[in-house]
Amino acid sequence: MSIKSPVKTSGETIYSSEPDENLIVERIYKAVMEQQLAPNTKLSEARLCETFGVGRMRVRRALLLLSSQGIIDLHSNRGAYVACPDKSEAKDVFDARLLIEPPLVRQLAQAPSEASLALLADHIELEDAARRENERTEVIRLSGEFHTKLAQAIGNKSISRMMRELVTRTSLIVGLFGSSENASCPDDEHTKILNAIQSRDPERAEELLISHLNHIQSGLDMDAKQQPQDDLVSILGST
Repeated sequence: MSIKSPVKTSGETIYSSEPDENLIVERIYKAVMEQQLAPNTKLSEARLCETFGVGRMRVRRALLLLSSQGIIDLHSNRGAYVACPDKSEAKDVFDARLLIEPPLVRQLAQAPSEASLALLADHIELEDAARRENERTEVIRLSGEFHTKLAQAIGNKSISRMMRELVTRTSLIVGLFGSSENASCPDDEHTKILNAIQSRDPERAEELLISHLNHIQSGLDMDAKQQPQDDLVSILGST
């Protein structure tokens, strides 16, 4: 990733054609979803400025946005770190998903629109293509995003925002307590859920979704730990 040329002003150093904070947020979010940034990885302001070719104020605004979304934790006098859920929070996240997602998919399966079915089918095609190409990080990200697409398909923006945060926390949890074998959702379970939705079978769709979430949770090793990374330029510069 090329670094922009700095321009001195009366305040901070800024960079020509620098990306806004939303792009920085999306890059870091994507790296977390792909489990390239491990929980508890320090996000140094200086390294982020170097990586994105921006000034500190823009990085700080991005970090505040990421903190508000639960993706990072901000610590006084220590800086920003990728959020690191503990065992208790891991249980809370899956409990929350079991409360929200089964009724969501039941509602969707009762009367799915053609647009909703196309949205989910197109997404599963992307998952399948990434698996065929053995693009592991892309498979991990797309597997998580299938669940945000379910919320998007019913057209409820509030639930979509909640699901984005829950799916992100789940990715952090799997990155922390999971193995490489269960880093993404099992190959055919999303397809089975979509088939039940297409068949307008709410009970089957709900049953499959519950089984799917339990499958993910059962694959976690709550004593495992993933080491934080420090090469932000390499990770974020290539996302």
